[in-house]
Amino acid sequence: MINGESYKPIIAEAAKMAVGEENIYERVFIFELLKDKNDPNAVAGAVGFSVREPKFYVFKAKAVLLATGGATLLFRPRSTGEAAGRTWYAIFDTGSGYYMGLKAGAMLSQFEHRFIPFRFKDGYGPVG
Repeated sequence: MINGESYKPIIAEAAKMAVGEENIYERVFIFELLKDKNDPNAVAGAVGFSVREPKFYVFKAKAVLLATGGATLLFRPRSTGEAAGRTWYAIFDTGSGYYMGLKAGAMLSQFEHRFIPFRFKDGYGPVG
């Protein structure tokens, strides 16, 4: 059984050692992707700001991976009572990645499909 609360620190420590702690930026809110001036179909970086300090960041990159997650709580949950408002996905998945990708020229498709996890008594997450 893998529990996220114990697994995440182990992976984070390995990532810090591999990349170098000076190359890790935490608590930076990215709000804009930068287009490559030589290739209109490529993204060359991102712009963001610190959520803890008055700092502004501009990142240049050879490749950009947009991994902001989906969009949680767009629809009213069917759960009632204690389970109302609980969701398996993080409540911080606001759909901002969809916006940034669309603004940068990405083609977004298959938004008509929704992931609906199986529900079981006294459980709030997917099974199987």
